Amino acid sequence: MEKLIFIHVLGFLRKDTTPARNENTEVKVKMDVSNTLMTEQKKSFVSKFQLASTIFYCYLFLSIQSLSSNPSQSFDEIRKSVVQIRVYSQAKDPYSPWLSGQVQASTGTGFLIGKNRILTNAHVISNAKFMEGQRHKQTEWYGLKLLYVAHDCDLAILEATSDEFYDDSSTLEFGDIPELTSQVDIVGYPIGGSKISVSRGIVSRIEQSTYAHSQIDSHLVIQVDAAINPGNSGGPALQNGKVVGVAFQASTRGENIGYIIPTIVVQHFLKDIEDGKYDGYVELGIHTTPSYSEAGRKFYKIPKERSGVFVSKVLEGGSAFGYLKRGDFLMSIDRNEIGKNGNLKDQNNIDFLEIVDNKFAGETIEFELIRNGKQLKVQFPAKRMLSMDLMRNSYDTDYDYFMFGGLVFQKTNRDLLESWSKSGQTQSGSLLLYRFYHFNELVTTETEDVVLYRKLSHPSNTAHDYFLNLVVSHVNNNKVNNLNQFKDLILNSKENFIQLRFYGTSIPLILDKGEALSIDSEIRKLYQIGNVK
Repeated sequence: MEKLIFIHVLGFLRKDTTPARNENTEVKVKMDVSNTLMTEQKKSFVSKFQLASTIFYCYLFLSIQSLSSNPSQSFDEIRKSVVQIRVYSQAKDPYSPWLSGQVQASTGTGFLIGKNRILTNAHVISNAKFMEGQRHKQTEWYGLKLLYVAHDCDLAILEATSDEFYDDSSTLEFGDIPELTSQVDIVGYPIGGSKISVSRGIVSRIEQSTYAHSQIDSHLVIQVDAAINPGNSGGPALQNGKVVGVAFQASTRGENIGYIIPTIVVQHFLKDIEDGKYDGYVELGIHTTPSYSEAGRKFYKIPKERSGVFVSKVLEGGSAFGYLKRGDFLMSIDRNEIGKNGNLKDQNNIDFLEIVDNKFAGETIEFELIRNGKQLKVQFPAKRMLSMDLMRNSYDTDYDYFMFGGLVFQKTNRDLLESWSKSGQTQSGSLLLYRFYHFNELVTTETEDVVLYRKLSHPSNTAHDYFLNLVVSHVNNNKVNNLNQFKDLILNSKENFIQLRFYGTSIPLILDKGEALSIDSEIRKLYQIGNVK
């Protein structure tokens, strides 16, 4: 699945998987231009895919026959529950946070699960300004509203604004995790047509892996060899008439390699929102290494008959902080034995972290471990790791920033770094990236890093290029803990000069406070920036 790989200067990360949302180009205001483009695209589509469409519909017919033969639920009932979703979205530009991006049109899929609720992927509706949906045989589109969204597991709940939308509808029930080599049917509205589509595949792998939407969270995924194309996102994966997963992403490095979110993750999300809000996943907050090395096992006095993993790091803010220690040998979690590779011994393809993944804040985590040659049990409550919010992609949010003398500061986050990596101004950025990846190991009192990542050129700041892409450590000898405090330290300072210190260099940046504040209004007009913070 997806691996985050540092590529020096050329890019911030590499994507091996991509969400299966059908993204179109910028929404045009002039309808005559739009209609012309649509006509040209239609002609191109017919000429290029006429043969493929014939093959597809033959396959679709056979798939429908198979689904209809299922005694649990007919295909006519199934497609009454499936929703085509159309979204118009607009996001802020993290590199120029005073600007908004283009309005984008995209499509996805959802399905009814009861109580007028529509389940879909979070990436289908992220940054949405307007959403509408349509079911099989409906001739008009109905407005949709967002009820709940979980970006850490790529799921969302929508609701139609009109009761008429639900006329003659049906709902789908959830099943269990499918067995390896069993067949599943992916139902949705992918590119290539406006009618409902069915594709069939074999379950080929079940494991924990990264979800492309957040690019940092890992949960259980099911790999299938069914085609999951743009527009399929949010559609149900069915087996024996029941939902066994939600289609959500596809591999960019192979053919017909798709991924679905298993029902265990869906049920965790649904249980989380029972109290009317989504809290998010808890994090154990440790790094581990396998215990294959016999020398290492002897050094830590591990009996030959015991298997498990070594704790190599404990991250501040995680559930394990203050309870587990580096060098601990973890033998079992909640009485489930851990193998030498970190998988559960009775489920060799499942990482032991899956047990933590299924917990909610406040629930107990219990480890049996060996520490300093002694065997003991350790219990502690599961909790969220707030610093993870900086590590994952952000959606439906503005980016807070501070401009001072034409120098633009922002808290370090994944969105900013992705845009920054494409800017061509990444010099001296190695420490910035290192601190981002190792933030939980480096922090003391900081809740976020503040970086000087951009300069809006002006005669008064021509000598400040040296400090670009450096993380601020102090303002006039006061340690910087977050962006809001950084602003206050500068704006409330009684000193005539502001001294900024940065990690990785002993040279301070000295700014005349009065001059810096006075030129900000001039820079605002020069660069046509509205309300500068």
